[in-house]
Amino acid sequence: KDATLWLFEQLSAAQQIIMPTTNSAYGSGDKDNFCDENSPLNPLSLYARDKVDVESQLMEFDNATSFRLATVFGISPRMRLDLLVNNFVYRALTDKFVILFEGHFKRNYVHVKDVCEAFCFAIENQEKVKGEIFNFGLTEANISKQELCYAIQAQLPEFTFIDAPLAKDPDQRNYIVSNQKIEDKGMKARISLDYGISELIKGLQMFEQYPFSNL
Repeated sequence: KDATLWLFEQLSAAQQIIMPTTNSAYGSGDKDNFCDENSPLNPLSLYARDKVDVESQLMEFDNATSFRLATVFGISPRMRLDLLVNNFVYRALTDKFVILFEGHFKRNYVHVKDVCEAFCFAIENQEKVKGEIFNFGLTEANISKQELCYAIQAQLPEFTFIDAPLAKDPDQRNYIVSNQKIEDKGMKARISLDYGISELIKGLQMFEQYPFSNL
């Protein structure tokens, strides 16, 4: 956080800033677990709290845009296997099972290529997005952990998952995110979760080692 805030001090007022933050700052949303950009923030982790602090400083710049990203998935040159979709597909391929804690908890997901497209969109449409905060995720992928497991199982039938009803997930994030604000500007995530799962299945099986677990 300190390094990012120091970088802000070096910026000129004319520079455009596009910052990836996180929609995990919502924590659990309202009584219906619904969140849009006006929802109260309830960051549950140090990571999310730091992102909230950075975003508040970021938005003091007139030319700044914050993307509150959904949980990212998809193959990339330096991917993280601790992110939920990537991790569950990896475990489906290697362990053939996962144990779910509070499998009904929901969150939003987005493919890494769509994230890249969102940044390109912001660069090309600065006047539309400057001074604004946007959620960005695949609207069709506001799903629970159980639903994610069923989607993986549809492509890997040997994969099984078990709910642990007496245990709590240490990560208590549970929210449904609206991406309508950025979609109204003309940017919509399009790469489906099913495509991303199939891509991960193919890609992970091509790796001889998995050196990027971040676990």
